[in-house]
Amino acid sequence: MLRSLVGSEMCIRDRYQRRVRDLFAVVMLRVLLRHSRIPLGAARHAHSAAAQPSAHFLRRSTLRVLPAFVRHASSTVVVPSMGESISEGTVVALLKAEGDVVEEDEVVVQIETDKVTVDVPSPGSGKIIKFTCAEDDEVEVGAELFEIEFGEVPKDSKPEATQAAAPTPAPEAPAASSPAPSADPKPQPPPPAAPAPPAPAADPSSRSQFKMPLSHIQIRSHQFLKDSQDTAALLTTFNEVNMHNLISLRGKYKEMFEKKHGVEFGFMSAFVKAASTALLNEPSVNSSIVGDEQVIYEYTDIGIATATPHGLVVPVLRDTHTMSFAETEHAIGDLGIKAREGNLAIEDMAGGTFTIANAGVFGALMGQPMLKAPQSAVLGMHGISQRPVYVNNEVQLQPMMYVALTYDHRIIDGREAVTFLKHVKEQIEDPRRMVLDL
Repeated sequence: MLRSLVGSEMCIRDRYQRRVRDLFAVVMLRVLLRHSRIPLGAARHAHSAAAQPSAHFLRRSTLRVLPAFVRHASSTVVVPSMGESISEGTVVALLKAEGDVVEEDEVVVQIETDKVTVDVPSPGSGKIIKFTCAEDDEVEVGAELFEIEFGEVPKDSKPEATQAAAPTPAPEAPAASSPAPSADPKPQPPPPAAPAPPAPAADPSSRSQFKMPLSHIQIRSHQFLKDSQDTAALLTTFNEVNMHNLISLRGKYKEMFEKKHGVEFGFMSAFVKAASTALLNEPSVNSSIVGDEQVIYEYTDIGIATATPHGLVVPVLRDTHTMSFAETEHAIGDLGIKAREGNLAIEDMAGGTFTIANAGVFGALMGQPMLKAPQSAVLGMHGISQRPVYVNNEVQLQPMMYVALTYDHRIIDGREAVTFLKHVKEQIEDPRRMVLDL
């Protein structure tokens, strides 16, 4: 018993001595890093060689030193971080050439990813030395793009260089040594115009075709849609909405709304508001499958599917459950302009708990919207057409819209899906419900 106690005391003393020695080594390392010019790698190597602290002690006392940014005479610009889920892209444009002068934050390279086009600006004023990439190259995050030599360059240096590079007008020199023309030269008749060749007759039997490459956004979008279709258990439920009351409300207050808020009163803001309240009432529709768990969101970030010349994009409205009609219309307008001009940022596309796709702007009567993973549901809006319906004990022509909800049946049952779509229908048909939160 006494021998066991003595052994335990010696073990505790040895452990205490090791921790004191490790603490002393860390303190000396900090002093060396602060008051000397020893490289960080050498200091870490010396620390690990001098004292090998226990794993428990390292976990509690690890010192993280962030590198400082140093502006050298020249620098290599690499592919920046483009988002959490984006690791590569395609170089679609080199906006400058080797030897060109650029200003700070001037865009030099454009990289197209599966979501947006990323602009790579110059980190400072200077001259492009060389490019280490070419158009249509596949580049990963951290890959080298171009080298730049920093320095203040006069603003007129670029035009001078252009003038110096231009060839001198050599034909004028011989003209000066030629004999002077007579005082009253006779006008020379213009040469007869050559007869235009006859246009080839169109061959009615010819059938031409051409190929055009798919963009990086289209390729990745097609892959995501197919993966979502293969993974989720997709079902679609339909309903129809009488738009009479919302159209009357819009017609009555459209001018006042636009005059006060500076934006038009559209149908999309009403559907975003109705969908936001319905998502909070049916949490399973506002959820996702992550691994072996179902993640339920207590906020609503709704993506708006937008058609652009570069393909379909889905910018996201944040916290739509807290937004007013005017705020929603402003946000949709701003994101729509950025999407059509190709200026969407990564943060404009990231996330989203739900999506609304409006095929009615193209005249669609009815359709089945595609689910965007990892979301579990998408609402499809369609065109408005006059149809006979039974209202107030009589048949009337009313402006009707078909709506569809495609959902993942793995986590959303039919009851929740139908209840969600019915809630949207009731709020659109009686907009007072949205004001009273009913």
